[in-house]
Amino acid sequence: MRVTQSGGAVGGAVGIDLNLLVALDVLLDEQSVSGAARRLHLSEPAMSRTLGRIRKALGDPVLVRAGRQMVPTPHALAVRAEVGAVVERARALFAGPGAVDLRTVSRTLTILGSDAFAAAYAPGLFARAADEAPGVRLRFLGESHLDAPVLRQGTADLEVGVIDTVAPEVRVEHFREDRMLGVVRPGHPLLKGKLTPRRLADASHLTVSRRGRLAGPLDAALAELGLARRVVGSVATFSSSVFVLRRTDLVGLTTSWAHPLAKEVGLIAFDIPLDLPPLPLGMAWHPRHDADPAHAWLRGCVRGLVAGERGAVASG
Repeated sequence: MRVTQSGGAVGGAVGIDLNLLVALDVLLDEQSVSGAARRLHLSEPAMSRTLGRIRKALGDPVLVRAGRQMVPTPHALAVRAEVGAVVERARALFAGPGAVDLRTVSRTLTILGSDAFAAAYAPGLFARAADEAPGVRLRFLGESHLDAPVLRQGTADLEVGVIDTVAPEVRVEHFREDRMLGVVRPGHPLLKGKLTPRRLADASHLTVSRRGRLAGPLDAALAELGLARRVVGSVATFSSSVFVLRRTDLVGLTTSWAHPLAKEVGLIAFDIPLDLPPLPLGMAWHPRHDADPAHAWLRGCVRGLVAGERGAVASG
């Protein structure tokens, strides 16, 4: 598709090939000429020529070599979200309502969330994709220790978990209130006898924090009772924590929906004898994806898998 735009300042007409936007969108997604060529059913030389045209049109290298890989330039990263939005709007415009066959869609959709979310729900999402949208690839990104507007920038298409963003341009859908549980190895001393706040505080604890935080809501609740727990350290991921907890007498925390993962590796969950604030479980996305059929399908899948579960947990 070509659009001819009058350019009074230059005294002529500038031809804009919108196919270049589609190619740019795929190139930034794949960060590989060969990968983009496969996605667009082109030869690598043809894809290389297309990249050359994009570079000329933008006045920017777009992708540059870094070792064996290609990485986007700062300008490419800056325009990535807008390029994706324009391509999505064009697809929706020409497809018309309800006209998209998800089995013909070739896309990569990126989900941001904790490693526990990926471990718990990725199998179900991959199964749905294989059955309903085999051309859709799902890419899971872990939460970063840095706060960045990943939805606005287009780094991620969907964020799932405890959504605490206050950005006005972000859509947020709340699923349910989740709760925290304690988790320990089988035979842990805390599992014997009545668990009191003081016994919990006297134990040694391990936190999970992508920022390395050593305190959280549990500490605030203990402080109200004049108690303080002993935190011996922190790890960045839930996956790391479960293997540490299996081999030590440390006490960890998990959410009710992630409890089955801890149970699979032999850990025991227990109710915390404190009044802790609930965790608002939901998903968030940028409004440019509202009318995108593939994104709507992804939201529906996540909603069905996450919101459809109540996360009931029996201690032990």
